[in-house]
Amino acid sequence: MKTVAITQRVHVVPEHGERRDCLDQAWPRFLSACGLLTLPLPNVAEVALSLFAAADIAGLVLSGGNDLAALGGDAPERDGTENALLDAAEMRGLPVLGVCRGMQVIQHRCAIPLRRVEGHAARQHAISVDGSARQVNSYHHYAAVGSQAPLEAWAVADDGVVEAVRHPTLPISAIMWHPERNAPFAAADVELFRRVFKVA
Repeated sequence: MKTVAITQRVHVVPEHGERRDCLDQAWPRFLSACGLLTLPLPNVAEVALSLFAAADIAGLVLSGGNDLAALGGDAPERDGTENALLDAAEMRGLPVLGVCRGMQVIQHRCAIPLRRVEGHAARQHAISVDGSARQVNSYHHYAAVGSQAPLEAWAVADDGVVEAVRHPTLPISAIMWHPERNAPFAAADVELFRRVFKVA
């Protein structure tokens, strides 16, 4: 099986003076269903970059959780790590797939304005994916209502919020919904991950 690297959320635990990296156990289960093994990366940039360079990986998943520091989030070390990993992935020509916050990282990097949106947290809603209707979950408070070069939107919610983007020439794509939180996993999401990471 191919292996993909995946970033982790930062969980701040004041009573222990700790900043913990964590990943929902649903992620390894979902990626396994896509024919992929999971390599979690720490939010210590130099260590994450070393693992990313040393491992035989098929690409990078930017996972959800934590608002961007630019939007008031409390994990600036995660922003720095993920941007460094995006640089490394681009240099190696490896595919990247952002999920929720991961999509926001990619959009912010491309100077696409993000704003607070209502009605997108802990609910299901309808989106149009390349012109076809679909129901997806939603767990975000910030999003974009438009896109611009170099990214193009390929899924949009009924209220105009952009739900998925891709780069026209680089292997970079992103979605706002959480495929790992569906039970059972959606066939369309499994197919997306298999296609992005070239699982036969």
